[in-house]
Amino acid sequence: MSATAGGQRITTGRLQALKGERPVVGLTAYTTPIARLLDPHVDFLLVGDSLGMVLYGMDSTLGVTLEMMIAHGRAVMRGAAQACVIVDMPFGSYEESPARAFANAARLMAETGCSGVKLEGGAEMAETVRFLVSRGIPVMGHIGLTPQAVNTLGGYRARGRSEAEAQKIAADAAAIAGAGACALVIEGTMEPLAREISGALPVPTIGIGASPACDGQILVSDDMLGLFGDFRPRFVKRYARLDEAVSEAAASYAAEVRARTFPGPEHVFTAPARRDTGSGA
Repeated sequence: MSATAGGQRITTGRLQALKGERPVVGLTAYTTPIARLLDPHVDFLLVGDSLGMVLYGMDSTLGVTLEMMIAHGRAVMRGAAQACVIVDMPFGSYEESPARAFANAARLMAETGCSGVKLEGGAEMAETVRFLVSRGIPVMGHIGLTPQAVNTLGGYRARGRSEAEAQKIAADAAAIAGAGACALVIEGTMEPLAREISGALPVPTIGIGASPACDGQILVSDDMLGLFGDFRPRFVKRYARLDEAVSEAAASYAAEVRARTFPGPEHVFTAPARRDTGSGA
């Protein structure tokens, strides 16, 4: 079923209005063909900096550049007709100052045509979120396990286990929502805490490894499709095993090429038979 009734693109305002109406559906996308396939089924597509690991084989998201996000944001916009497209701001592009964040976010939106940006961080980023929103840039927040801060967090472990950590995450959520964020991703956070935050905030919460009580859910599409098999977090459900399908298809192709059964007569171009126009004896 289509995400919209009339084929119009979902706005960040519409995403906000979905809180309490129905769950919000999100997936990541990095390319035009995948965006085109996912677009009819989701409310928003996130061009995540996870592309550094999924597409480029990086160990973390820290090596992703603004130029990479712009290139993939453009690609996704070419394939998405209905879904709200949000593009991640990469590490180092927004932390220095609100003014620096605005310059880079404005460039992202102008050069991709996306509907908004996502940035990581809690109360320390509230001023930046407020600065961007007041200047016309919709912002999706991201709290809990924030991959760009993996080195200071001490790894990819679930957050909110201690009372002090839980209180900080709850305060971060309230600060980012209060600064004007249109929605808030809660990643890798203890379920009761994510449930409590979702019930307390006026904006939609988007869970990934959080709680079924969140106002929506998002997964990395390659994880969901079974294409990225090197590591599978606990919170990922594979709805397909395309890694096996791709491997089997490649094996079949290689076998046919080696056996000279591909290409067959139907796969090559041949000139039509020439008719004899001679007059005879």
